[in-house]
Amino acid sequence: MNVMSPHDLRTMEHGARVRVGGRVRAQPHGRWQIADAFDTVAVVAESSLKEGCLVIVEGRWDGECIDEAVVVDVSEPMADQFHESARLLDRGVGWALQRRATILGVIRNYFENQGFIEVETPVRVPCPGMDLHLDAFDSGPAALITSPEYQMKRLLAGGIPKLFQLVHCFRDDEQGDLHNSEFTMLEWYRAFAGIEEMIRDTEGLIEHVARQVTGKATVRWRGRELDVSAPFERISVLQAFARHALLDRDEVLRLASAEEDTYFGLLVEKVEPALAASAHAVVLYDFPSVHASLARRRVDDPMVCERFEVYVGGVELCNGFGELTDATEQRMRLERDQQTRRIAGKRVYPIDERFVRSLEEGMPSAGGNALGVDRLVALCLGARSIGDVMAFPDSWLW
Repeated sequence: MNVMSPHDLRTMEHGARVRVGGRVRAQPHGRWQIADAFDTVAVVAESSLKEGCLVIVEGRWDGECIDEAVVVDVSEPMADQFHESARLLDRGVGWALQRRATILGVIRNYFENQGFIEVETPVRVPCPGMDLHLDAFDSGPAALITSPEYQMKRLLAGGIPKLFQLVHCFRDDEQGDLHNSEFTMLEWYRAFAGIEEMIRDTEGLIEHVARQVTGKATVRWRGRELDVSAPFERISVLQAFARHALLDRDEVLRLASAEEDTYFGLLVEKVEPALAASAHAVVLYDFPSVHASLARRRVDDPMVCERFEVYVGGVELCNGFGELTDATEQRMRLERDQQTRRIAGKRVYPIDERFVRSLEEGMPSAGGNALGVDRLVALCLGARSIGDVMAFPDSWLW
Protein backbone atom coordinates (compact mmCIF):
# COMPACT_ATOMS: atom_id res chain seq x y z
CA MET A 1 0.00 0.00 0.00
CA ASN A 2 1.43 3.37 -1.02
CA VAL A 3 1.87 6.02 1.66
CA MET A 4 -0.34 9.05 1.06
CA SER A 5 -0.10 12.55 2.46
CA PRO A 6 -2.92 14.32 4.35
CA HIS A 7 -3.46 16.48 1.27
CA ASP A 8 -4.03 13.37 -0.87
CA LEU A 9 -6.96 12.19 1.26
CA ARG A 10 -9.41 14.63 -0.29
CA THR A 11 -9.48 12.36 -3.38
CA MET A 12 -10.16 9.14 -1.43
CA GLU A 13 -13.52 7.39 -1.07
CA HIS A 14 -15.00 7.24 2.42
CA GLY A 15 -14.39 3.91 4.12
CA ALA A 16 -11.17 3.19 2.22
CA ARG A 17 -8.20 1.66 4.01
CA VAL A 18 -5.32 4.12 3.79
CA ARG A 19 -1.73 4.51 4.86
CA VAL A 20 -0.82 8.14 5.56
CA GLY A 21 2.45 9.84 6.49
CA GLY A 22 3.02 13.25 8.03
CA ARG A 23 4.13 15.20 11.08
CA VAL A 24 2.30 15.00 14.40
CA ARG A 25 0.83 18.40 15.16
CA ALA A 26 -1.33 18.03 18.29
CA GLN A 27 -3.14 15.48 20.46
CA PRO A 28 -6.41 16.97 21.75
CA HIS A 29 -9.09 14.66 23.21
CA GLY A 30 -7.44 11.41 22.24
CA ARG A 31 -6.89 12.43 18.62
CA TRP A 32 -3.72 13.43 16.88
CA GLN A 33 -3.44 15.64 13.91
CA ILE A 34 -0.86 14.81 11.29
CA ALA A 35 0.06 17.35 8.68
CA ASP A 36 1.87 18.07 5.46
CA ALA A 37 2.51 21.56 4.06
CA PHE A 38 -1.09 21.92 2.85
CA ASP A 39 -3.51 20.07 5.15
CA THR A 40 -4.00 18.42 8.52
CA VAL A 41 -6.02 15.29 9.25
CA ALA A 42 -7.25 13.91 12.56
CA VAL A 43 -6.17 10.42 13.63
CA VAL A 44 -8.05 8.26 16.15
CA ALA A 45 -5.66 5.81 17.78
CA GLU A 46 -4.87 4.40 21.19
CA SER A 47 -1.17 5.27 21.14
CA SER A 48 0.25 8.69 22.01
CA LEU A 49 3.08 10.41 20.14
CA LYS A 50 5.28 13.42 20.77
CA GLU A 51 4.43 16.51 18.75
CA GLY A 52 6.77 16.89 15.78
CA CYS A 53 7.30 13.18 15.18
CA LEU A 54 7.22 11.95 11.60
CA VAL A 55 4.74 9.11 11.50
CA ILE A 56 3.06 6.66 9.15
CA VAL A 57 -0.33 5.32 10.21
CA GLU A 58 -2.75 2.86 8.68
CA GLY A 59 -6.49 3.01 9.22
CA ARG A 60 -9.94 3.67 7.78
CA TRP A 61 -10.68 7.04 6.16
CA ASP A 62 -14.19 8.15 7.10
CA GLY A 63 -14.11 11.48 5.28
CA GLU A 64 -13.11 13.48 8.36
CA CYS A 65 -10.45 11.47 10.16
CA ILE A 66 -8.40 8.29 10.05
CA ASP A 67 -10.22 5.89 12.38
CA GLU A 68 -8.96 2.65 13.92
CA ALA A 69 -5.44 3.86 13.19
CA VAL A 70 -2.34 1.80 13.85
CA VAL A 71 1.15 3.30 13.89
CA VAL A 72 3.25 1.65 11.19
CA ASP A 73 6.41 3.72 11.60
CA VAL A 74 7.57 6.65 13.72
CA SER A 75 10.67 8.83 13.72
CA GLU A 76 11.34 11.25 16.57
CA PRO A 77 13.19 14.42 15.47
CA MET A 78 16.19 15.89 17.25
CA ALA A 79 14.72 19.41 17.28
CA ASP A 80 11.89 20.65 19.48
CA GLN A 81 10.95 23.54 17.16
CA PHE A 82 9.72 23.13 13.60
CA HIS A 83 10.20 26.38 11.71
CA GLU A 84 10.04 24.92 8.19
CA SER A 85 6.72 23.13 8.62
CA ALA A 86 5.28 26.03 10.64
CA ARG A 87 6.07 28.49 7.83
CA LEU A 88 4.55 26.29 5.15
CA LEU A 89 1.41 25.22 7.00
CA ASP A 90 0.64 27.82 9.68
CA ARG A 91 1.56 30.87 7.60
CA GLY A 92 -0.05 29.50 4.46
CA VAL A 93 3.10 29.49 2.34
CA GLY A 94 2.55 25.86 1.36
CA TRP A 95 -0.90 26.73 0.02
CA ALA A 96 0.59 29.72 -1.82
CA LEU A 97 3.28 27.54 -3.42
CA GLN A 98 0.61 25.11 -4.58
CA ARG A 99 -1.38 27.96 -6.15
CA ARG A 100 1.82 29.43 -7.60
CA ALA A 101 2.49 26.14 -9.40
CA THR A 102 -1.02 26.33 -10.86
CA ILE A 103 -0.42 29.90 -12.05
CA LEU A 104 2.84 28.90 -13.76
CA GLY A 105 0.91 26.21 -15.61
CA VAL A 106 -1.76 28.73 -16.62
CA ILE A 107 0.92 31.08 -17.98
CA ARG A 108 2.54 28.30 -20.00
CA ASN A 109 -0.78 27.20 -21.45
CA TYR A 110 -1.69 30.79 -22.35
CA PHE A 111 1.39 31.18 -24.53
CA GLU A 112 1.50 27.65 -25.92
CA ASN A 113 -2.11 28.00 -27.08
CA GLN A 114 -1.01 31.02 -29.13
CA GLY A 115 1.84 29.17 -30.81
CA PHE A 116 4.70 30.43 -28.64
CA ILE A 117 7.52 28.07 -27.77
CA GLU A 118 9.15 28.02 -24.35
CA VAL A 119 12.93 28.51 -24.40
CA GLU A 120 15.74 28.36 -21.88
CA THR A 121 18.72 30.70 -21.92
CA PRO A 122 21.76 30.98 -19.60
CA VAL A 123 21.60 32.77 -16.26
CA ARG A 124 25.37 33.39 -16.23
CA VAL A 125 26.53 35.61 -19.09
CA PRO A 126 29.46 37.87 -20.09
CA CYS A 127 27.25 40.97 -20.21
CA PRO A 128 24.11 41.21 -18.05
CA GLY A 129 23.01 44.59 -19.44
CA MET A 130 23.86 48.27 -19.19
CA ASP A 131 20.86 49.79 -17.39
CA LEU A 132 22.16 52.35 -14.90
CA HIS A 133 19.51 51.36 -12.38
CA LEU A 134 20.05 47.59 -12.53
CA ASP A 135 23.15 46.13 -10.92
CA ALA A 136 24.09 42.50 -11.50
CA PHE A 137 25.76 40.01 -9.18
CA ASP A 138 29.27 39.14 -10.32
CA SER A 139 30.04 35.49 -11.02
CA GLY A 140 33.76 35.29 -11.69
CA PRO A 141 34.49 36.86 -15.09
CA ALA A 142 30.76 36.78 -15.88
CA ALA A 143 27.60 37.96 -14.11
CA LEU A 144 24.15 36.64 -13.30
CA ILE A 145 21.45 37.94 -15.62
CA THR A 146 19.18 40.81 -14.69
CA SER A 147 17.07 39.79 -17.71
CA PRO A 148 17.37 37.20 -20.52
CA GLU A 149 16.73 39.90 -23.13
CA TYR A 150 19.94 39.74 -25.19
CA GLN A 151 19.82 35.97 -25.59
CA MET A 152 16.10 35.85 -26.40
CA LYS A 153 16.54 38.52 -29.07
CA ARG A 154 19.32 36.46 -30.63
CA LEU A 155 16.83 33.59 -30.92
CA LEU A 156 14.33 36.03 -32.43
CA ALA A 157 16.94 37.10 -34.99
CA GLY A 158 17.66 33.45 -35.68
CA GLY A 159 14.09 32.84 -36.78
CA ILE A 160 11.95 31.91 -33.76
CA PRO A 161 8.94 34.21 -34.26
CA LYS A 162 7.15 33.76 -30.92
CA LEU A 163 8.99 32.74 -27.76
CA PHE A 164 8.59 32.98 -24.01
CA GLN A 165 10.55 32.05 -20.92
CA LEU A 166 10.00 31.69 -17.18
CA VAL A 167 13.44 32.38 -15.76
CA HIS A 168 15.20 33.26 -12.53
CA CYS A 169 16.83 36.70 -12.67
CA PHE A 170 19.12 38.41 -10.19
CA ARG A 171 19.38 42.08 -9.24
CA ASP A 172 21.57 43.63 -6.60
CA ASP A 173 19.14 46.34 -5.54
CA GLU A 174 16.64 47.28 -2.85
CA GLN A 175 14.86 44.76 -0.64
CA GLY A 176 11.26 44.92 0.51
CA ASP A 177 7.75 43.55 0.11
CA LEU A 178 8.02 43.74 -3.69
CA HIS A 179 11.74 43.08 -4.19
CA ASN A 180 13.98 40.04 -3.82
CA SER A 181 17.51 39.65 -5.11
CA GLU A 182 16.51 36.47 -6.99
CA PHE A 183 13.09 36.45 -8.60
CA THR A 184 11.09 34.84 -11.40
CA MET A 185 10.63 36.73 -14.65
CA LEU A 186 8.26 35.99 -17.50
CA GLU A 187 9.70 37.37 -20.72
CA TRP A 188 8.21 37.01 -24.18
CA TYR A 189 8.71 38.33 -27.72
CA ARG A 190 6.64 38.51 -30.91
CA ALA A 191 8.22 39.03 -34.32
CA PHE A 192 6.59 41.59 -36.63
CA ALA A 193 4.81 43.22 -33.70
CA GLY A 194 5.04 46.36 -31.60
CA ILE A 195 3.83 48.00 -28.44
CA GLU A 196 0.12 47.58 -29.22
CA GLU A 197 0.42 43.82 -29.59
CA MET A 198 2.44 43.65 -26.36
CA ILE A 199 -0.15 45.64 -24.43
CA ARG A 200 -2.93 43.36 -25.70
CA ASP A 201 -0.87 40.28 -24.79
CA THR A 202 -0.33 41.66 -21.30
CA GLU A 203 -3.96 42.61 -20.74
CA GLY A 204 -5.11 39.20 -21.93
CA LEU A 205 -2.57 37.32 -19.81
CA ILE A 206 -3.26 39.16 -16.55
CA GLU A 207 -7.03 38.89 -16.94
CA HIS A 208 -6.75 35.19 -17.86
CA VAL A 209 -4.58 34.36 -14.85
CA ALA A 210 -6.89 36.28 -12.50
CA ARG A 211 -9.96 34.46 -13.83
CA GLN A 212 -8.28 31.07 -13.43
CA VAL A 213 -7.29 31.87 -9.83
CA THR A 214 -10.20 33.93 -8.50
CA GLY A 215 -12.99 33.04 -10.92
CA LYS A 216 -13.38 36.65 -12.05
CA ALA A 217 -11.39 39.51 -13.58
CA THR A 218 -10.52 41.04 -10.23
CA VAL A 219 -7.85 40.57 -7.58
CA ARG A 220 -8.04 41.56 -3.92
CA TRP A 221 -4.86 43.07 -2.58
CA ARG A 222 -4.25 44.97 0.66
CA GLY A 223 -7.94 45.40 1.27
CA ARG A 224 -8.84 46.66 -2.21
CA GLU A 225 -10.77 45.04 -5.03
CA LEU A 226 -8.86 45.73 -8.26
CA ASP A 227 -10.24 45.33 -11.77
CA VAL A 228 -7.92 43.61 -14.26
CA SER A 229 -10.41 43.20 -17.11
CA ALA A 230 -9.20 44.25 -20.56
CA PRO A 231 -8.79 46.86 -21.85
CA PHE A 232 -6.80 48.58 -19.12
CA GLU A 233 -6.83 52.31 -18.52
CA ARG A 234 -4.11 54.14 -20.47
CA ILE A 235 -2.15 57.30 -19.81
CA SER A 236 1.11 58.50 -21.39
CA VAL A 237 4.04 59.59 -19.25
CA LEU A 238 3.68 63.17 -20.50
CA GLN A 239 -0.04 63.18 -19.70
CA ALA A 240 0.61 61.74 -16.25
CA PHE A 241 3.22 64.39 -15.40
CA ALA A 242 0.94 67.14 -16.71
CA ARG A 243 -2.01 65.90 -14.67
CA HIS A 244 -0.29 64.94 -11.42
CA ALA A 245 2.95 66.97 -11.32
CA LEU A 246 1.68 70.00 -13.29
CA LEU A 247 4.64 69.96 -15.69
CA ASP A 248 4.48 70.59 -19.43
CA ARG A 249 6.03 68.40 -22.10
CA ASP A 250 9.25 70.38 -22.52
CA GLU A 251 9.97 70.44 -18.79
CA VAL A 252 9.37 66.71 -18.39
CA LEU A 253 11.70 65.89 -21.28
CA ARG A 254 14.31 68.31 -19.94
CA LEU A 255 14.21 66.74 -16.47
CA ALA A 256 14.39 63.23 -17.90
CA SER A 257 17.53 64.16 -19.82
CA ALA A 258 19.33 66.66 -17.55
CA GLU A 259 17.97 66.14 -14.01
CA GLU A 260 17.24 62.46 -13.76
CA ASP A 261 16.99 62.36 -9.96
CA THR A 262 14.33 65.07 -10.02
CA TYR A 263 12.44 63.29 -12.79
CA PHE A 264 12.38 59.97 -10.93
CA GLY A 265 11.55 61.72 -7.67
CA LEU A 266 8.43 63.22 -9.24
CA LEU A 267 7.54 59.91 -10.85
CA VAL A 268 7.65 58.17 -7.46
CA GLU A 269 6.09 60.97 -5.39
CA LYS A 270 3.43 62.30 -7.78
CA VAL A 271 2.70 59.95 -10.66
CA GLU A 272 2.88 56.47 -9.14
CA PRO A 273 0.60 57.29 -6.15
CA ALA A 274 -1.99 58.58 -8.61
CA LEU A 275 -1.75 55.36 -10.62
CA ALA A 276 -2.08 53.38 -7.38
CA ALA A 277 -5.35 55.16 -6.58
CA SER A 278 -7.03 53.69 -9.66
CA ALA A 279 -9.24 50.66 -9.03
CA HIS A 280 -8.47 49.45 -12.57
CA ALA A 281 -5.18 48.24 -14.05
CA VAL A 282 -3.31 51.09 -15.77
CA VAL A 283 -0.92 51.17 -18.74
CA LEU A 284 1.70 53.94 -18.51
CA TYR A 285 3.24 54.40 -21.97
CA ASP A 286 5.47 56.57 -24.19
CA PHE A 287 8.46 57.10 -21.92
CA PRO A 288 11.17 59.66 -22.68
CA SER A 289 13.61 58.12 -25.16
CA VAL A 290 16.59 58.67 -22.87
CA HIS A 291 15.14 56.06 -20.49
CA ALA A 292 14.85 53.14 -22.88
CA SER A 293 18.14 51.85 -24.21
CA LEU A 294 16.53 48.90 -25.98
CA ALA A 295 13.22 50.37 -27.20
CA ARG A 296 12.66 52.03 -30.55
CA ARG A 297 11.70 55.68 -30.81
CA ARG A 298 8.23 56.56 -31.96
CA VAL A 299 8.34 57.46 -35.64
CA ASP A 300 5.94 60.38 -35.19
CA ASP A 301 7.60 61.65 -31.99
CA PRO A 302 11.27 60.62 -31.57
CA MET A 303 11.52 62.27 -28.13
CA VAL A 304 9.49 59.40 -26.69
CA CYS A 305 9.86 55.68 -27.23
CA GLU A 306 7.65 52.61 -27.54
CA ARG A 307 7.83 51.57 -23.91
CA PHE A 308 5.07 50.78 -21.42
CA GLU A 309 4.57 49.61 -17.86
CA VAL A 310 1.45 48.13 -16.26
CA TYR A 311 0.39 49.04 -12.73
CA VAL A 312 -2.20 47.20 -10.64
CA GLY A 313 -3.00 48.83 -7.31
CA GLY A 314 0.28 50.69 -7.52
CA VAL A 315 2.31 47.54 -8.16
CA GLU A 316 4.48 47.79 -11.26
CA LEU A 317 4.07 44.43 -12.99
CA CYS A 318 5.98 44.71 -16.25
CA ASN A 319 8.15 46.68 -18.63
CA GLY A 320 7.43 46.25 -22.34
CA PHE A 321 8.96 47.60 -25.55
CA GLY A 322 8.56 47.97 -29.23
CA GLU A 323 12.08 46.65 -29.77
CA LEU A 324 14.98 48.57 -31.29
CA THR A 325 16.35 46.65 -34.28
CA ASP A 326 18.88 49.14 -35.70
CA ALA A 327 22.34 47.76 -34.86
CA THR A 328 24.16 51.08 -35.30
CA GLU A 329 21.82 52.97 -32.99
CA GLN A 330 21.86 50.11 -30.50
CA ARG A 331 25.66 50.20 -30.30
CA MET A 332 25.60 53.97 -29.80
CA ARG A 333 23.12 53.62 -26.95
CA LEU A 334 25.12 50.87 -25.28
CA GLU A 335 28.29 52.97 -25.50
CA ARG A 336 26.38 55.89 -23.99
CA ASP A 337 25.18 53.67 -21.16
CA GLN A 338 28.72 52.44 -20.55
CA GLN A 339 29.84 56.03 -20.14
CA THR A 340 26.93 56.79 -17.81
CA ARG A 341 27.81 53.83 -15.60
CA ARG A 342 31.47 54.84 -15.62
CA ILE A 343 30.63 58.38 -14.47
CA ALA A 344 28.35 56.97 -11.75
CA GLY A 345 31.19 54.80 -10.44
CA LYS A 346 29.44 51.56 -11.29
CA ARG A 347 30.88 48.45 -12.88
CA VAL A 348 31.02 48.88 -16.67
CA TYR A 349 30.13 45.68 -18.49
CA PRO A 350 31.39 44.87 -21.99
CA ILE A 351 29.04 45.28 -24.92
CA ASP A 352 27.50 41.96 -25.90
CA GLU A 353 28.98 41.76 -29.40
CA ARG A 354 27.06 38.62 -30.31
CA PHE A 355 23.82 40.44 -29.53
CA VAL A 356 24.80 43.43 -31.67
CA ARG A 357 25.86 41.15 -34.52
CA SER A 358 22.47 39.45 -34.39
CA LEU A 359 20.91 42.88 -35.03
CA GLU A 360 23.32 43.38 -37.94
CA GLU A 361 22.13 40.06 -39.39
CA GLY A 362 18.62 41.48 -39.21
CA MET A 363 16.19 41.05 -36.35
CA PRO A 364 12.55 41.44 -37.42
CA SER A 365 10.53 44.28 -35.98
CA ALA A 366 9.28 42.93 -32.68
CA GLY A 367 7.61 43.60 -29.38
CA GLY A 368 8.75 42.23 -26.05
CA ASN A 369 7.76 42.33 -22.41
CA ALA A 370 9.22 41.35 -19.04
CA LEU A 371 6.74 40.65 -16.24
CA GLY A 372 7.44 39.96 -12.56
CA VAL A 373 5.84 36.59 -11.84
CA ASP A 374 6.22 36.81 -8.06
CA ARG A 375 4.32 40.10 -8.02
CA LEU A 376 1.56 38.72 -10.23
CA VAL A 377 1.18 35.68 -7.97
CA ALA A 378 1.10 37.88 -4.85
CA LEU A 379 -1.61 40.05 -6.37
CA CYS A 380 -3.75 37.09 -7.42
CA LEU A 381 -3.44 35.40 -4.01
CA GLY A 382 -3.79 38.58 -1.96
CA ALA A 383 -0.35 38.12 -0.39
CA ARG A 384 1.13 41.23 1.17
CA SER A 385 4.71 40.36 0.21
CA ILE A 386 6.26 38.43 -2.66
CA GLY A 387 8.20 36.54 0.02
CA ASP A 388 4.90 34.93 1.04
CA VAL A 389 4.58 33.29 -2.39
CA MET A 390 8.22 32.19 -2.77
CA ALA A 391 9.74 28.99 -1.41
CA PHE A 392 12.94 30.72 -0.35
CA PRO A 393 12.91 34.52 -0.25
CA ASP A 394 16.10 36.23 0.89
CA SER A 395 14.68 36.51 4.42
CA TRP A 396 14.43 32.71 4.65
CA LEU A 397 17.97 32.07 3.42
CA TRP A 398 20.19 34.35 5.49
